[in-house]
This record gives sequence, C-alpha cells and structure tokens, in this order.
Amino acid sequence: MKKAFLFLSAVVLLAACNSRQNEAIMKKSSSGKTLEVLLAADKGQMMKVTRELIDSVFRQPQGCLPQPEQRFDLVNVPVSSLRNTHMFQMHRNIIILEVKNGNPDKVYIDRDKWAEPQVVVDIAASSEASLRDLLRKYEPNIVNAIYEAEHKRMIKAFFNIRNVELMNRMKEKFGFELTFSEDFVWAEEDDGFAWIRKETKDFSLGVLVNVTPYRSQDMLTSEKIYNRLDTIMRRHVPSPSLDGYMGTERRVDFGTRKVDYEGSDYCIETHGLWRLIATPDKMGGPFVSYSILSPDGKDIVDVIGFVYAPRFEKRDYLMQVEGICNSLKWKK
Repeated sequence: MKKAFLFLSAVVLLAACNSRQNEAIMKKSSSGKTLEVLLAADKGQMMKVTRELIDSVFRQPQGCLPQPEQRFDLVNVPVSSLRNTHMFQMHRNIIILEVKNGNPDKVYIDRDKWAEPQVVVDIAASSEASLRDLLRKYEPNIVNAIYEAEHKRMIKAFFNIRNVELMNRMKEKFGFELTFSEDFVWAEEDDGFAWIRKETKDFSLGVLVNVTPYRSQDMLTSEKIYNRLDTIMRRHVPSPSLDGYMGTERRVDFGTRKVDYEGSDYCIETHGLWRLIATPDKMGGPFVSYSILSPDGKDIVDVIGFVYAPRFEKRDYLMQVEGICNSLKWKK
C-alpha cells in the first residue's frame, strides 16, 4: 500500500510539473511599443495629485539624451479592462494601481504572468501619501524591472532575425557572442576590438566591443572607464573628415551605476553623450556602455552602443543598442 501511495504521488507530481512546463511553452509573446507602459488605474483614482505623482516617475525626462524625451509612454485603462481583456494582458509592461483604505501598502513585481517577456507591477496603497512613499522607495526596482523586460524583448526580436554569420565571427574572435539582427554588418576590427554597425538613410546604430586584460579594480572606476571609452572611440571611430574622431562629451554629466550582468560578478553601466572632436563636422548622440569583468576574471569587456539620428528622437534607438549590449553570452 505504501508503494502504491508513493507511485501515485510521483504521478501527481509529474503531472503538475508537466502542467507548469506546458503553461510556460504555451505562453505567448508580449506586445506593446518600445518603452510603453500600460497603466491600469480607475478614472476616479487618477485625480490631479495622483496623476502628477505618476507622471513625475514615469514621464520624467530620460537622462543622457541630447533632447528631452520622457522615460516611458503611458497608456491608461481601467483595472476591470485589464482583468477582462486578453489583449491588455499581453502587454509587456503593466502597472496596476489601486489606492483604497485597507490596502497593505506594498509593491508586487511579477514577471511573465500572462506573456513573455513581461513585467507586472501591482501597487496596492492605502492612501495618496502611501502611494508617494511607495513610488519613491521602489522607483529604482520598478524602472529596472521594466528595462529588463525591454531588453529581453529586444534580444528576442533580434534573435528571430539574427545574423548568424556575424555572430559566429564574434564568437570565434572573442569567445563570446552578441545577438545582432541581419541588417548589422561587421565594420572594422583590430586586436581585441570590433565595430559592428547598422546604417540607414535616417539613422546609424553602432556597437563597439573592446577586450582589455584585467589588472586592478580601479579599471572599473568611473574616471578610468571614461578615459578608456575615449581611447577606444578616438582610436577606432574617425569623423567623415580626415582629422576628427569620436569622443565622449565631458561637458554633460554621465550616468554611471553598478548593475547585475548575466555571467559576470561585476559590471558598470554608463550612459552619456558622444560627439565628434577636432573637426567642423557636427555629429553626436547618446551612448550606453557596459564595462564587464569576464567570468574568469582575466579581462574587462567594454561593450559600447551608440546612436546617430539627427532628425529623430533617440530614446527607442538607444534601447535597441542596449538590448544588443545585454545579449552577451559567454563561451561555456
């Protein structure tokens, strides 16, 4: 009888595991525009104070862009519409906002709840004052979770139309790969360096990869990173005229922070602006870089994504190169 019970338990456990696996397999791809957030909040809650508070977090200007562009685009729907409408549940970035007496004053972050990749942030506040405290306290967590979903979505989209030849070439040269779509080309290489780019009549996207032997911890300090980025840009990215070169724009503040990076024990993310130097050519734009300690601790890998789009907003283009920079897979 005991053996029969154990066998039945195993069957039930196996069925439950298969059910969860099937649910994961059947989960559909999330939808929505780049950096668009679906805000589920009832009209009665979105009064002036609450709306201003939400806007101050999600519609504030994104840093390190040459022109002001808001951090996210918000689309507001009632909570009941989200609960009852499959189309809304497929959105990749969802915030559920409920302010009422008796709420626990908590923020819940759920990933891939209805679709994949997806982040669902449920904010349950008991008052507007509590909502303000929750948003101020958890703003970095919420924004990071949304950016993580955006990166995953971008990587998945590029992987579906990946440039296999380019990715294999990078793996052979560096021992790791980045995910590029088929419209990127290998532009230049040198010892420990490669430049991959996408050129259209309206904009240009570039990714610079540079590998430097790791010598000391101060290689990952802000000043050392800035100097190294300048050296990489100056050495490898010339201006259209002969004498100029690419460099970081030191007259504006850089955004630097330590971030989690898959496969690495230490990574510094840097946002800033680049411009052409020592030339009359007026070109510039935003860039993002990741200075990554390799898993074996022997190298610093700098992956730099930059955008040139003089007649267009640049936030969404920057997210494309951020996705590429976050797609690095180390050789096993």
